[in-house]
Amino acid sequence: MAAFLLGAVLLIVQPQVVPSRPAINSKAETSSQSVQRELLKKTSQKNDFKENIHSNGSCRQLPQTIIIGVRKGGTRALLEMLSLHPDIAAAESEVHFFDWEDHYRNGLQWYINQMPFSYPHQITVEKTPAYFTSPKVPERVYNMNQSMRLLLILRDPSERVLSDYTQVFYNHMQKHKLYPSIEQFLIKDGELNVDYKAINRSLYYIHMQNWLKYFPLDRIHIVDGDKLIKDPFPEIEKVERFLKLSPQINASNFYFNKTKGFYCLRDSGRERCLHESKGRAHPQVDTRLLEKLHEYFHEPNKKFFELVGRTFDWH
Repeated sequence: MAAFLLGAVLLIVQPQVVPSRPAINSKAETSSQSVQRELLKKTSQKNDFKENIHSNGSCRQLPQTIIIGVRKGGTRALLEMLSLHPDIAAAESEVHFFDWEDHYRNGLQWYINQMPFSYPHQITVEKTPAYFTSPKVPERVYNMNQSMRLLLILRDPSERVLSDYTQVFYNHMQKHKLYPSIEQFLIKDGELNVDYKAINRSLYYIHMQNWLKYFPLDRIHIVDGDKLIKDPFPEIEKVERFLKLSPQINASNFYFNKTKGFYCLRDSGRERCLHESKGRAHPQVDTRLLEKLHEYFHEPNKKFFELVGRTFDWH
């Protein structure tokens, strides 16, 4: 009888759980969360977790940090530089878990399987630049980990458009396929073609608004991609502080390669540079067309600066 009364009292005084942001998830568990829990339950029943534990004490784990973008903003350079830190374990390839449906349906255990082995003191990082511009990704990341620390690297929107085109152009060239000139993409009926996907990806404020519905600004660190190219060390120092890492990366870890025209890395006496596909020359574009591009991004850039409370040295 006494045990029954004690249980009743505890039930009455039990505090209600206050839902965390965003409000759209406060009434009930989303179907996305339900699916993920079920998939994780099924995979764990197959003892897949055992395959993710190494005899040396390391294991695969969900990332605590994701580089969410932006495409052609310098995500690979950022990941390589961040990997200089001994407390970082980085996934080698772009995982595309949250933006590709066939990957997302595989569940969280599949996602864990894509991660590197890491020790308890290390932070696991993955980068998929397409995450930033995919409307469904912010909620999915939030449902997995509301405390996720996000890294976003941005560069001048106009330059990003040109770099975006350059990558696709060379991909076609390697396959011996013809590809239209950049003018054919940028101009439509004598005007700037604002429907061009590369331009849409550079409208940072639209995509940032979507992320801020789920994550506060102090959970998203914006790396200045233009400064990272010119002087990488100060930008990496800021990333270390954001991730609460001990300061381990030094200015001596970077050296300018005159042949390649950009900074390379020096790690424990070994020198390495980014792949030859990085730093390719952009196509020559008519000055008047460039001015149209700069003029188009003026207002979107202004909105982005107001949104994040910070300005960047963009056209």
